[in-house]
Amino acid sequence: MSLSRILLLGILIVVVAGLVSFGIDLLPQRGPVINSIYDLKIRSLDGKEIDFSQYRGHKLLIVNTASKCGKTPQYAELEKLHEQFGSKIIILGFPANNFLWQEPGSNAAIAQFCEKNYGVKFQMFEKISVKGRDQHPLYQWLQLKTGHKPDWNFAKYLVSADGEQVTYFEFSVHSLDRQIIDEVNR
Repeated sequence: MSLSRILLLGILIVVVAGLVSFGIDLLPQRGPVINSIYDLKIRSLDGKEIDFSQYRGHKLLIVNTASKCGKTPQYAELEKLHEQFGSKIIILGFPANNFLWQEPGSNAAIAQFCEKNYGVKFQMFEKISVKGRDQHPLYQWLQLKTGHKPDWNFAKYLVSADGEQVTYFEFSVHSLDRQIIDEVNR
């Protein structure tokens, strides 16, 4: 192989890796697409299967989380939202390792980290993929409903009590932001 071809191949690998790390999907997504959020059954951090049909009639705030991110202190805000508005909204946390590998731990390590550092009591789920070829069906559904995939760790999706309307909030919108509180109180 000539030197120019080797250089071209190297550049192509760097470009593709860069696009993937910034969330640009190069291949079509696979996996089942769900019709309703209530069709889902997902394992919690402790391995118990959670049937989403139990959330019917409740507003949900779905958040992709990470333990080694500059936004990790948002766990404290999510817990405060859970404590203050738990009768109006259910917080669901989904650890994901999609953004610069900022959630490398096992489910057990994530659970221990959340409890020890932030006293998290809201429902946390097993680590999933929130974008890319292996994007979890929940995040496929959220993306179809909003036109947005998570822009970074701690992106938020507010699902209406009927499960039909979904509002997307970028990672920079904090859990106790007026935008979210106003939606919770509607």
